[in-house]
Amino acid sequence: MRFQEHCKEYRIVVFGGLNCEDIYFDGQVELEKRINLVYDDVKRHHVINNLTGVMARRYICKGCNKGCRRGVTQKCGETCSDCKSVPPCMFSEERVPCESCNRSFRCRSRFEKHKTNKLEGKTVCEKVRNCPVCSVCVTKKNHECFKPFCENCRQKWK
Repeated sequence: MRFQEHCKEYRIVVFGGLNCEDIYFDGQVELEKRINLVYDDVKRHHVINNLTGVMARRYICKGCNKGCRRGVTQKCGETCSDCKSVPPCMFSEERVPCESCNRSFRCRSRFEKHKTNKLEGKTVCEKVRNCPVCSVCVTKKNHECFKPFCENCRQKWK
């Protein structure tokens, strides 16, 4: 797409409809700024101001454009697993611990970003933590140590 060549500071994504998987073009520019467009045969391109609203999803991954219920559960190769940044951060041999969430980060920039990147109105540090007792990654408030739950029905095993 020639438009992408001129707007190098933006990732341009063109959807063929109101479905996250219906992508005509993805510029794959590794920047946070992006222009989302929907294309129709009659009126051509329309700018999407609110991607989650148009696609009727609570969360749309900025890396792979897939919709899901919650950002913290999204697993994508284009998103940093530690701080949820797109594109994923580079890592170093250094480990930077966070006393607030009890997690360790593979570089200083991941540590800094996890304090500022937001998921559902809260920082990643506030939403994702490791339990100090059992070391399990916790994203919900009702965590009980050593009590597994079923991924399908979300009920705790007795």
